[in-house]
Amino acid sequence: MLKLLAAGVLALAALPADAADLARIEAATPQIDRIFESFQKESHAPGLVYGIVADGKLVHVKAFGVQDLKEKRPVGPDSLFRIASMSKAFTALAILKLRDQGKLSLDAPAETYVPEMKGWRYPTSDSPRIKVRDLLNHVSGFVTDDPWGDRQQVLSEAEFTAMLKRGVPFTRAPQTAFEYSNFGYATLGRIVTNVSGMPYDQYIRREIQAPLGMASTGYEVRDWPLERRAVGYRWENEAWAEEPTMRHGTFGAMGGVQTSANDYSRWIAFLLSAWPPRDDKDAGPVARASVREMALGSNVPRLRQRFGSSPVTQAAAYGMGLIAAQDPELGNTLSHGGGYPGYGSHMLLLTDHGLGIFVFSNRTYNGGSGAAWDAAVALLKAGALPATVPPVSPSLATAYRAAGAMFRAGSIAPARTLLAMNFLLDRSPENWARELTRVKGEVGECETGSAVTPTGALSGTFRWTCDKGVLEGQLLLAPTSPATIQAFRYTVVPTR
Repeated sequence: MLKLLAAGVLALAALPADAADLARIEAATPQIDRIFESFQKESHAPGLVYGIVADGKLVHVKAFGVQDLKEKRPVGPDSLFRIASMSKAFTALAILKLRDQGKLSLDAPAETYVPEMKGWRYPTSDSPRIKVRDLLNHVSGFVTDDPWGDRQQVLSEAEFTAMLKRGVPFTRAPQTAFEYSNFGYATLGRIVTNVSGMPYDQYIRREIQAPLGMASTGYEVRDWPLERRAVGYRWENEAWAEEPTMRHGTFGAMGGVQTSANDYSRWIAFLLSAWPPRDDKDAGPVARASVREMALGSNVPRLRQRFGSSPVTQAAAYGMGLIAAQDPELGNTLSHGGGYPGYGSHMLLLTDHGLGIFVFSNRTYNGGSGAAWDAAVALLKAGALPATVPPVSPSLATAYRAAGAMFRAGSIAPARTLLAMNFLLDRSPENWARELTRVKGEVGECETGSAVTPTGALSGTFRWTCDKGVLEGQLLLAPTSPATIQAFRYTVVPTR
């Protein structure tokens, strides 16, 4: 029986994971432990911790190495690491929470909430004013500012105000391309401060982190004793050198969060709890619909290779503090890395499977993305990632039964009252009769009682085993009330 390492992580509805799935996760963890241990050693990280979240809980956590090289305190699930740009998701969700409260609009010019931006000179006369949404999606026209932005962590509010008043150079017109900007997320932090009426870090801790029980998570690292903190190092000239500990400043909105594996698992579980959409009461600090909105990016998708040792091509777009990517094997994924002086991190959500993986290390820019994605592939190969599917709606179930009856009868007659107005305009009843007779002559009788696999409330796929082959197809309902059949499609798959 798999031991749940953080029982009661969230009092939130989560996707069900049956005992067999949890057992398969447990069976795969020795291999996954080796993946992360090898990464820790080969990347010269003094310490590393990783976790797997499923069914709303931290079901596996493993630590390697030490928090600090002087005292050699071992890393554990309560060791505190800075997670760098994985902090951006907190900023994005804060903006969405303020939007939900009617305090700002994503499509309003950012200068509505940051007056210092009003006098900016844009790169072209037809450039649109930067919107709040543009900052979230990294399409503001700012230049990529890694690693410069990482060193701005300590910038004071007064210094940032002066920078905003001076304006910044653009690398292109806003809304024309994706380009990652730490400065843009620092500006979002200023919006949170101005709109909420409290300092950014206090707002995040009070409105998001505290309600999730993240008592050891925050922005000012010195609020916690050194004994709990993972000290940050860089690997240089075949030796470790300690990085300076940066205090919280205005760029904390782009990368300043410090947290532990036990705390961060609560955040991962909360994000995952937004899928699938359902009727359960919202129990989190932000609505599930708003969490899912974090996956919506601007119209600048791109192809990329999956991280790790088994690369495949993904279609990806930056959402709001998270990168959304469709993976041909893992399904819908949300991820983000973190690179920072002294730290590296990565998080991966598999929303089709209700599972998340995260990793922290205390070595500069040592994110562990490859290890995290390799761990996901290992879980897939272990059979621990069963896809979640929506329930079969009453409308789809009725239409599917009618489609099966139509096939068995070799006529549209059994389904006639359930056909949309286009159905017999696209193909006459006589032609349908000939077509069904032809197909039945080719494959014989089929077992039409197999379950339909819903792809939505009004669509589904099926696979019928027949005497001389297999019939694979799709049923598509029309947006009518009641729902009617607009398309019944199938393909013969011969058997050898």
